[in-house]
Amino acid sequence: MEPAMSVEWQVQSPESWKITLPCTRAEADALIDDAPALDAFDPLPTLMTSEPDPAQPDAWLIDVYVEGEPSAELIAVVRALAPGTSEAPAIARLEDEDWVTKSQAFLTPIRAGRFHVFTGAHAGETPEGAVPFLIEAGRAFGTGHHETTTGCLEMLDRLATDGLTFANVADIGTGTGLLAFAARASWPDAAILAADIDPIAIDVTRANMAVNAIPAGAIALHACPGVDHPDIARTGPFDLLIANILAGPLIELAPGFARQIGREGRVMLAGLLADQEQAVVAAYEACGFRLSERLQRGDWPTLVLTRQA
Repeated sequence: MEPAMSVEWQVQSPESWKITLPCTRAEADALIDDAPALDAFDPLPTLMTSEPDPAQPDAWLIDVYVEGEPSAELIAVVRALAPGTSEAPAIARLEDEDWVTKSQAFLTPIRAGRFHVFTGAHAGETPEGAVPFLIEAGRAFGTGHHETTTGCLEMLDRLATDGLTFANVADIGTGTGLLAFAARASWPDAAILAADIDPIAIDVTRANMAVNAIPAGAIALHACPGVDHPDIARTGPFDLLIANILAGPLIELAPGFARQIGREGRVMLAGLLADQEQAVVAAYEACGFRLSERLQRGDWPTLVLTRQA
């Protein structure tokens, strides 16, 4: 299993420090969508979670990188990210190196279905016949390295390979924009919308569009919450809604998704653990959906549910 990445990397100053704390896999998974408590610090710390030894699947590490010596307040916040550990955080000053380059090298390319996702450190390594996307690690979730994102890419490839076509697609909680890019590559004639509650994610998506030669305006970008927001609702109904977030928000969004999806439209859901699947599926069945496709990578299922006529 490859290490899972959270809000990943930024340029490090000449004096950079690292706070390292052991954690459980559950604690690492809880950081999939960032650690909001870190957002109060300036400059913004950089968070990474990793599984150093696949033979010990519950022994993970939290690494937090920060410009300048970390304050006692920051150390306390990091310590609170892993309440189950009794160990104190390890704090180290980093030697002057190009940490961005090192981090990009750490993120090995991902192949999921037809899609090949890579960082600049691995440019020029695209397999023949693959659809490539250059996604640098940055301040948004969704570089392709977490099993939820990889599962969505594989599911998009499966739907396209099976001959399904979509005309109006929305990626809700887009992060880096990767899933919206993959949807556009799968159905070039479709209208594609990418939305996120975090304006930073929309900025990241816009930058990633330019890097991947996706014309400005080819994907409609909106920083707004939920699917009932006017910026999203007025472009519906959709025939495919993609949401790679968390189980709780997926359940809360079920009625809104039902309002914005067309007859026989589909929702693709990820970010839930296998033991949360029953509750998520039940919420969507109550809104008129039925489970039609499923795959699982590790503990993370990707679900497709179809709206009944």
